[in-house]
Amino acid sequence: MSGDTAPRLEEARGLALAIGLVVVDAIAIPIREARAATLFGEGQIQNIAIACEQDAAGLVIVDGSLTAIQQRNLEEKLKRKVIDRTGLILEIFGERAATAEGRLQVELAHLDYQAGRLVRSWTHLERQRGGFGFLGGPGETQIEADRRLIRDRMAKLRRELEQVRRTRGLHRSRREKAPWPVIALVGYTNAGKSTLFNRLTGASVMAEDLLFATLDPTMRSIRLPGVDKAILSDTVGFISDLPTQLVAAFRATLEEVTAADVIVHVRDMASPESLAQKQHVLAILQDLGLLDEQGGEPTIPLMEAWNKWDLLPPDQAAELMDQVQAKSETVVVPVSALTGMGCESLLEAVSKLLTQRAKLHSFVLPVGDGQRLAWLHAHGEVVSEDEAGSDERGPLRRLDVRLDPRELGRFVRL
Repeated sequence: MSGDTAPRLEEARGLALAIGLVVVDAIAIPIREARAATLFGEGQIQNIAIACEQDAAGLVIVDGSLTAIQQRNLEEKLKRKVIDRTGLILEIFGERAATAEGRLQVELAHLDYQAGRLVRSWTHLERQRGGFGFLGGPGETQIEADRRLIRDRMAKLRRELEQVRRTRGLHRSRREKAPWPVIALVGYTNAGKSTLFNRLTGASVMAEDLLFATLDPTMRSIRLPGVDKAILSDTVGFISDLPTQLVAAFRATLEEVTAADVIVHVRDMASPESLAQKQHVLAILQDLGLLDEQGGEPTIPLMEAWNKWDLLPPDQAAELMDQVQAKSETVVVPVSALTGMGCESLLEAVSKLLTQRAKLHSFVLPVGDGQRLAWLHAHGEVVSEDEAGSDERGPLRRLDVRLDPRELGRFVRL
């Protein structure tokens, strides 16, 4: 087995385990030329059938994309249920989605996947229905009727999702008016985002050693050094070759990331695929418009939390830290979400990023304007404060306050 194949096979095994399947065997099969009818050659299919018989396997998962014809033919030859990577991921998402939005998105993705696979269904799909009313003539075939029902249901789901997005947009604009910055945790699936989220917030979000343990965005308030209050957001994990149906359906889930003030990219440093996973996450962030098209520079402050640091051998950890010190363009903090190591340093680094764009501004306010004076003390760094005479509004105070552009905008709207 090649070095490239082993991690992919392990990820496929992880996907199967994530939905509670018992994996009896996982094998890599080289394909010199994909067969249009079955993907695999006849000899390879026979080998799979023998392995299924020996291990009493009732399901075969192909970690790739199967056409409807290939799936049907393989099922006939193997006498077993066959699903591909897309079908498996859809099953996981269907089981895990907890919010109304998540369920809508999963159903939409399922229908989109099934619409092109009606050809797999039984022969009744080719029967014709009778004509309607007095028109006579041939009716629509069952397969056409089923496709029409799927199209109608998808249209309804899209309308419902649009409403959910609008509601979410209102909540987001409300948060933007609120004086609290948003920090989004992103990363490859199973990198430890939810465990870190729980560690930082004291929450109890589902955090297991499973792929796609989190599907729906979760938000909690946290305290940061020098920042009165912030919102921490846990997001769906990224994965390579995510089904196109799910990329579209879960766009709204990832929209939360675009509204963040700081993005924390949580990486599993104990994984041999850590670098490849990083590239995949960055590619998705670029698709979301969060990385500059030319230089790949982040449009929102981006830092890395190097998670599972406690699992690294000391020499590997030292070598990685040397690399960090050699190129300092990205803020990197080693952490262990499990033990809590490095979490204080992480919060300090986030706080620093939130305030790095802050500039000094001078304000002259009436002493009686307690709300705005208190706001500046709570959300800015008050460098100096003096009496500034009086006018028709009464006694005045002059404050020199360090605020970032977003906080300045919020203050102006008060």
